[in-house]
Amino acid sequence: MLKSSAFDYINLLDKAADASWKRNEVISNNIANIDTPGFKRKDIDFHEVLTQALGYNRYTTMDEKVGNLMTGDLDVTVKTDYAGYSYRLDGNNVDLETENAMLAKNQLIYKGLMSSISQEFKNLATVLKK
Repeated sequence: MLKSSAFDYINLLDKAADASWKRNEVISNNIANIDTPGFKRKDIDFHEVLTQALGYNRYTTMDEKVGNLMTGDLDVTVKTDYAGYSYRLDGNNVDLETENAMLAKNQLIYKGLMSSISQEFKNLATVLKK
């Protein structure tokens, strides 16, 4: 990734889009394993990772926080969600309706991120034309 203040938000949006894509795969895997005995749902929480990476300093502007981000701090990991909880006697804790709702929400987030990345590049193109 390029390291320039002009690309700080693009880099952040890129990492968010990667996390959203990975979350889509994880949710799809949960749905695929709905009938697997003992399977525990998995999830990714990019929002938590981003919040920690940005820090809680209210006296720093968002531009400074994003400019100081290290993209390695935004790597997400897959975690087992509600490991001790099960919907069924076979130990599986995947609920199809919940997973489908999360998948739809995540797809909207991904589409919004891709639109934002596209707009950032359009803004750069506009600046370069002048």
